[in-house]
Amino acid sequence: MSQLYASISAMLVLTLSGMMSLTLVAQESSSESQKRPAALIDGNGPGWQKLTFEDFVNVNCKPDTWSQKDGIIVCNGNCNGGLRTQEPYTNFEMVMQWKHLRRSGNSGVFIWSPKKVLDQLQPGALPQGIEIQILDHGYAEDWKKSKGQNPDWFTTHGDVFPVGAADMQPFLPAAPNGKRSFPSTDHSKGVGEWNHYYVRAINGEVRLWVNGIEVSGGTACQPDTGFIVLEAEGAPIEFKDICVRVLP
Repeated sequence: MSQLYASISAMLVLTLSGMMSLTLVAQESSSESQKRPAALIDGNGPGWQKLTFEDFVNVNCKPDTWSQKDGIIVCNGNCNGGLRTQEPYTNFEMVMQWKHLRRSGNSGVFIWSPKKVLDQLQPGALPQGIEIQILDHGYAEDWKKSKGQNPDWFTTHGDVFPVGAADMQPFLPAAPNGKRSFPSTDHSKGVGEWNHYYVRAINGEVRLWVNGIEVSGGTACQPDTGFIVLEAEGAPIEFKDICVRVLP
């Protein structure tokens, strides 16, 4: 009987040892995956077109709201409105870099914004379509300070959501209203730092990568064709290295 107990004890030790080894391997694997560098698509290669200031049209901003300096598109933040591409897009991918110049800055880039809506925008009105949020962390910090709690309806790490005449089924996690896709992980940098966005928009589905990591998006987007619009929302911001590639 004592030999049987000894055998069972030995088997339990081996089993527990194996489980501990598997746990350590899993932890090491998870740690290694977190250390992997982000994969940045830079907009170089066949089919990519770099958009310059001349490839955009002022929609409803003041004449001096948008300008260019050393290849950078600059918004001085003196009004609300948009700067749209010359051409509409349906299926495409886009890369861009953006940088807030003031704490708590608010902006965005719209895709699939319909011409009919843009043509009717009054001065100071914001664009409509699928918005890819560009929001400085200070905005959330100020909200928490004034409300006494963390915001539950927006983040500062790349929300994607429909505005106005648009509609979308968001990827999870989603805001309480069921419309806004929250980022699965936080990767946006703060004021004064360049951030990299990669957007893939195809067949009514949009996906966003922030600084090389996919974080948010949605499907069943309506409309699923229209203009790309840089948003002015009362804060200075810069955009550079905007590249687009049309997809089938």
